[in-house]
Amino acid sequence: MATLGSVRIAAIVYPSGFQIDDFLTGIAYRLRADRVGLGGVLQENAPGAAGLCAAMTVVDLASQISFPISQDLGSQARGCRLDARGLAEIGSVLDRTPIDELELFILNKFGKAEAEGGGLRPAFAKAIETGIPVLTAVRAPYTEAWLKFHGRLAVDLPPDLDVVLAWCRESVRALRTARRDELTHTG
Repeated sequence: MATLGSVRIAAIVYPSGFQIDDFLTGIAYRLRADRVGLGGVLQENAPGAAGLCAAMTVVDLASQISFPISQDLGSQARGCRLDARGLAEIGSVLDRTPIDELELFILNKFGKAEAEGGGLRPAFAKAIETGIPVLTAVRAPYTEAWLKFHGRLAVDLPPDLDVVLAWCRESVRALRTARRDELTHTG
């Protein structure tokens, strides 16, 4: 397994209004076509009725199972509609993902829940600890919390398809080389 010193972490820093969920889904499709072993989750939003928020789900990239992560708070709600129970459920699924088969871990966003110390933060930490490259996305106002979390181990990427794919492919290549070298030295 790769050592912590070779860990590769990146966040796509995107502006408000950018369709990051669709962008990350496109990245995942291209990487699957390259036969990259993906883990993590991507968010999908169902269109909401007029005046209502969209229902949010996340899809586990390893199993392709969807998990609801939003709660219906009604049309007058002003607060966050993120369902902590849904996040906890997907977090436990991610904990059981076989790490040996993964080459890249995509976690759709480092957002409010993660900035506050919850959400999928344990899944981020687990991937980082095991040396698997991690790709996520972050936007203001969570960039400072993201920086504190990763401790300057991550790089920022623009929301540019070619740049992000190049980073992912290079990170996977480096991991494959590290794993091959480890097998050569232990075998």
